[in-house]
Amino acid sequence: MIAAKLKFPGLEKKNDNRKDDKKQDNKKIMMIPIDLIRPNPYQPRRKFENSALDELCQSIKQYGVIQPINVRKISNSHYELVAGERRLRAASMAGLKEIPAIVVDIGDDDSAIMALIENLQRENLGYIEEAEGYRNLIKEHGLTQEELAQKIGKSQSTIANKLRILRLSPMVKKILVDNNLTERHARALLKIEDEQIQLKVLQKVIEKGLNVRKTEELVQKALDKYCNPQKTDDYRGRITKSIKDIRIFVNTIRQAIDTMKKSGVNARAAQIDRGEFLEFIVRIPKREDLKKAQ
Repeated sequence: MIAAKLKFPGLEKKNDNRKDDKKQDNKKIMMIPIDLIRPNPYQPRRKFENSALDELCQSIKQYGVIQPINVRKISNSHYELVAGERRLRAASMAGLKEIPAIVVDIGDDDSAIMALIENLQRENLGYIEEAEGYRNLIKEHGLTQEELAQKIGKSQSTIANKLRILRLSPMVKKILVDNNLTERHARALLKIEDEQIQLKVLQKVIEKGLNVRKTEELVQKALDKYCNPQKTDDYRGRITKSIKDIRIFVNTIRQAIDTMKKSGVNARAAQIDRGEFLEFIVRIPKREDLKKAQ
């Protein structure tokens, strides 16, 4: 059996001082059986490069796991990965039965955010995977774009720009990824609403190996060719009026949430731009009134 070869402070056997052990559980490095660790359900990375995993596997066989993974306890005997999926996968490939880990005491929100941040910092996360990670955090954990931006140290405009890429159809996104086209290529396509026209432009971009500037020029030509200028102007006029009306409703929702918060109700609302429509997710605790009554 292959074991992690490097020693870490805190890996000594547990002593009889159970209270001290309990206090240090979230800081101490422990050896945890790999089969007791389940993957992080909030892992934003969908694709792991086999060559990179193979290299890490060989390194682990030679030197062991140099940096512990982070896990959180989900039952008396089982753990859930928080950060370090590449290390966990490579350690399993290398034949390790146990892996050094730090047990952290965090909830779902922080676990999802840590997984995303680790991927952003350690290895280039694909821009579409990154955008999907942001969307999932907003949708599943009731965060606003502003709250998410503060938690991960990015600007709200950066989050918004990433999320706009998700307006592209699954087919368009797959072609972008499969052909290693950049985020700026994707942004250029957002100017075109029709998926079939997007696909025609993409085909030419790939065939001719166009850079971003040439792609933007091609997109503009496609807009001039396929879009009726008069129809476009009328459409923009309707959109402008619609946006003004929408803002009234958006402000009404926000005012309602603010009123509830001032009344002591811990209500939260997340706003998601879906392109053709805005989606609001509002969370109101069911037991708030009961707590007040008590």
